[in-house]
Amino acid sequence: MKIYEKAPAKINLMLDVLHKRSDGFHEVEMIMTMVDLADRLEMSELPRDTIVISSQAGYIPLDEKNLAFQAARLIKERYNVRTGVHIHLDKKIPVAAGLAGGSSDAAAALRGLNRLWRLNIPDQELQELGAELGSDVPFCITGGTALATGRGEKLTPIPNPPQCWVILAKPPINVSTADVYGRFRSDKIVRHPSAAKMEQAIRNQSFTEVCSQMGNVLEDVTLKLYPEVQHLKNAMIRLGADGVLMSGSGPTVFGLVSKESKVARIYNGLRGFCKEVYAVRMLT
Repeated sequence: MKIYEKAPAKINLMLDVLHKRSDGFHEVEMIMTMVDLADRLEMSELPRDTIVISSQAGYIPLDEKNLAFQAARLIKERYNVRTGVHIHLDKKIPVAAGLAGGSSDAAAALRGLNRLWRLNIPDQELQELGAELGSDVPFCITGGTALATGRGEKLTPIPNPPQCWVILAKPPINVSTADVYGRFRSDKIVRHPSAAKMEQAIRNQSFTEVCSQMGNVLEDVTLKLYPEVQHLKNAMIRLGADGVLMSGSGPTVFGLVSKESKVARIYNGLRGFCKEVYAVRMLT
C-alpha cells in the first residue's frame, strides 16, 4: 500500500518577537496561513525495520538530517513500529526559504505514517509529536490559518484570509533562522505588528486591511544582512503587489495580489532578475 500526502508551504502574514525566553527560544506572535506551493510525499512500507528517504532534488539531505526522516524515526520509536518505510519526497518548495518546507514535510510524514500504520493518533497528539521536531511542525499538521504563540507551537485556529494571489520570490541565498534570531534585538524594534488587528482584518474579510496590517520584525535583521532581500521587496512593491512582506526569517519575499490582471506583470518583472518565482493561490 502507498500513502500520499501534500506538504504545502506556509507564509507569515505577521510575525512579532516579544522577548527571549529562559529556555533559549523566543516568545513569538504570528499569524500563519498556507499557500498552494507544495511538496508531495509518497510513503510505502518496507519489510525490514529501516527508514529510506529518496528525492528527485539533489540538494537535500536524505539521512537523519532530513526532518521527514526524523518524523518517521520519532513515530516508530514512540509507537513501537517494527516495520520500515520508504518516503519519496517530490520537492517543490525552495529550501532554507522561510516557507517551512522541511517542517511541512515532517508534518506530512507524521500524518501519512499515522494512516499507513493505522495508529489512529489524534491531531492534538500528532501536533505534540511535531513540536519535538520544530516550532512550525504543529501548525503544518493541520494547516489552515492560525494565531501561533509561545515559540510557535501554541495554535489558535482563525478563519482563512480573503482569497487572493500570492507571488513568492526567493533570492539565490540561504538564511539561517538561528543566526537571524541570534542577531535580533527586541529593544531596537520601532513598530511591532499587531496580531489582534491582523486577526480582525481577516475576520472582516478585508483584503485592504490585511495588507495594511502585514509586518515582520525579523526584516530588521535579514534586510540589513542581505541587501538582495530588500531589493526584491522594493521591486515587488514597484511592480504593483498590494501587500509585500518577507516570510519567516527569509529570504523569500511574498506579495499579495487581488487582481489576476496584475499577476503576470509582477511575475515576469521579478523573473527578469530572480530565478525562483512562483505565482500561487492562498489555500482556503
